[in-house]
Amino acid sequence: MIKPHGSEELMPKIVNTDEEKAALLESAKTMKKIKVSSAAAANLVMLGAGYFTPLSGFMDKKDVLSVANEMKLSNGLFWPTPVVNLTSQKIDFKEGEQIALIDPNVDEDQIIAIQTVNKIEKLDTDDIDHIIKKVFGTNDKEHPGVSTFYDQGNTLISGNVDVLNFSYFEKDFGETFRTAMQIRSSIESKGWNNVVAFQTRNPMHRAHEELCRMAGERVNADGILIHMLLGKLKPGDIPADVRDSAIRTMVEHYFPKDYVMITGYGFDMLYAGPREALLHAVFRQNCGCSYLIVGRDHAGVGDYYGAFDAQDIFDEIPSDALQIKIFKADHTAYSKKLNKVVMMRDVEDHSKDDFVILSGTKVREMLSNGESLPKEFARPEVAEVLMKHYMQD
Repeated sequence: MIKPHGSEELMPKIVNTDEEKAALLESAKTMKKIKVSSAAAANLVMLGAGYFTPLSGFMDKKDVLSVANEMKLSNGLFWPTPVVNLTSQKIDFKEGEQIALIDPNVDEDQIIAIQTVNKIEKLDTDDIDHIIKKVFGTNDKEHPGVSTFYDQGNTLISGNVDVLNFSYFEKDFGETFRTAMQIRSSIESKGWNNVVAFQTRNPMHRAHEELCRMAGERVNADGILIHMLLGKLKPGDIPADVRDSAIRTMVEHYFPKDYVMITGYGFDMLYAGPREALLHAVFRQNCGCSYLIVGRDHAGVGDYYGAFDAQDIFDEIPSDALQIKIFKADHTAYSKKLNKVVMMRDVEDHSKDDFVILSGTKVREMLSNGESLPKEFARPEVAEVLMKHYMQD
């Protein structure tokens, strides 16, 4: 199986034994505490679950600037996005201390991790503007990822972490949430050597379904990993539990048995387009996948990125930066001429009117009105799951 990024084996930061966890929680009673942002909590879940191998904790200013400018840590390891604990809260602890990190997404001040504080550094306005521009390609606060980064504060707390739990993800998504270790183990137990990963934050319509099928066939995959984001999205996106149900329904009805693994991961969407596509590749490599499907406007939002910027960036990084390969996908849609889903670039004789294409707004409008989606666009079983959600709203 493909090796994890920058390591011979996964390096999860989750505390493994009940004894060690109990000891840390006992020690935490006398520690200073700080409630982290949702973004930092999501980073902790990813560190704990092995997805961010080989990172051991939150980056300091030197690493953050190096990642922003050159997409690598100061030690030279390829890494595309900052992994930070930023705060605007008053600091009452010193460098070298251990602090307890409080989860903002769970009630009753649950401690999600213990951090050994390496450095406490200030980012000035120019630093933050520069980092955001490099990572997101824009400083426009209408961009949801940019807005989230600005809102976190300017005090950077770096250092190694010991993660105590996976926040709300195991409880709320017990059937779906999986660590990188669990996914690797499942792939190994199935005897798969060549796995294609599909990233999604949306329900899967027929175009997505066919894209997975095409990619699997073209790279001769043993199986497909459908890996859905379970964390914070932007307003208007479909909730994770509804997406989960829709995707499971599609796989059950339209894929061969034991060919698709449905899993989810606990992370908040960055909407960072090309940089986030690279990050997606890092943690799919850590899951043991050989390929990641990167489609049109992967991890994008609005009109901030070109349609294929997220593919092109893979041609700009050093060839040895990642072991995982990408499957470059065009927009897929149902062809009225051919009566099947196709990749648009494969049918040069088609005009826009030859395809069945619905905007997200139109889909939401139809579902809210109780209208059936065209069978060429969505499987009826999937459309029914989505319609129930919209009719309830």
